[in-house]
Amino acid sequence: MSEQRANSMTKEEKDARFEAELMPVISPLYNFAYRLTLDEDDANDLVQETYLKAYRFFDYFEPGTNAKAWLFRILKNSFINDFRKKSKQPAKVDYSEVEGYYNSEDVDAEGDSSGGTTDLRMESVQDLIGDEVAGALNSLPVDFRTVIILCDLEGFTYEEMAKILDIPIGTVRSRLHRARHFLKEKLEKYAKSMGYNG
Repeated sequence: MSEQRANSMTKEEKDARFEAELMPVISPLYNFAYRLTLDEDDANDLVQETYLKAYRFFDYFEPGTNAKAWLFRILKNSFINDFRKKSKQPAKVDYSEVEGYYNSEDVDAEGDSSGGTTDLRMESVQDLIGDEVAGALNSLPVDFRTVIILCDLEGFTYEEMAKILDIPIGTVRSRLHRARHFLKEKLEKYAKSMGYNG
């Protein structure tokens, strides 16, 4: 949809499209927010802020592209900006970058090659998320926690993660490798403390 066409939508058309395309993502979006913030109220605030920004920039969202990735990127940027404000550092993420973000054709191919295969399959990780696994995941630094969530829990490809996080694919791969290593170490320590010797 061209920008002209998007701008000519009535409010009713915009609201209906927004509801149909973006609201089904609210549950995984909340889960992502909660795993970043580790606080229910903060997660709810972050999701609300994300949807407000998504509505504001919705004219720039290209129908048929990955709505989940688009929303996750907005949420991640909001989280970083809130974190910087709380740390009293100047914010460096510009929300206007969201405007043209998901209009590039290179990310529209969903069955993209290299990013889909992971060491930990999404289903098995979700089945394993018990208190200790969640505790180990939550204890990781936020950059490492984020890549595990995006890849192993949400099933994003490396290409999508690179766009969501604004980092090169090589950085995605190395960060994911290190995050999995840290997580494995933490879970091995727990297993040994429970009497398992692997």
